[in-house]
Amino acid sequence: MKKIFLIIVTALLSLGCNAQNAALAKKVIEKTSQVIGRPGGAKANFTVFSKKIGTISGTIAIKGTKFNAKTNKAIVWYNGKTQWSYLKSTNEVNVTTPTQAQRMSMNPYTFINIWKSGFKLGVTTKGQNYILHLISNTSKNSISEMYITVNKSSYSPSAIKMRQNKDWTTISIANFQPKNQPNQIFSFNSKDFPSAEVIDLR
Repeated sequence: MKKIFLIIVTALLSLGCNAQNAALAKKVIEKTSQVIGRPGGAKANFTVFSKKIGTISGTIAIKGTKFNAKTNKAIVWYNGKTQWSYLKSTNEVNVTTPTQAQRMSMNPYTFINIWKSGFKLGVTTKGQNYILHLISNTSKNSISEMYITVNKSSYSPSAIKMRQNKDWTTISIANFQPKNQPNQIFSFNSKDFPSAEVIDLR
């Protein structure tokens, strides 16, 4: 009887700790979302690494769900619905409606909108950072798991690691600057690339 009682108490304490952990994780990601998702937008530098694509570095401007990412090989515009990807080597623009994982591979801040869509939250601390752990609990999410490193004082993320199937992609972020961004930079303007071939893949 005593053993059963101890098991019940341990289980209840575990449930209490898990609830507290989830509550802290939610608080951290909500504060992070407020910092990143400021109405006027922001910009930052980023480096993406995965086994499939290697290493890509560039700059990104964001505003809500919109983003504009630039690297030495490509420019990507996303206006919240349509994505245009300009490849410098071929002088082509591919027009697509990107998946969740595709958007996040170019916009590390996508998590501020998708974490509410069927993810279990957890958090640990490491030095001056929170390490958020998000696990998808629905097959609808193309991203299965994420780790997000967030500074405790500024609530600005410095790294995001995400898993799609068995493949991991790591995104490092630096020089985050809250700065108003004009809406026109998030859509492709054919006048700026008059010789480019536009290929609609939607």
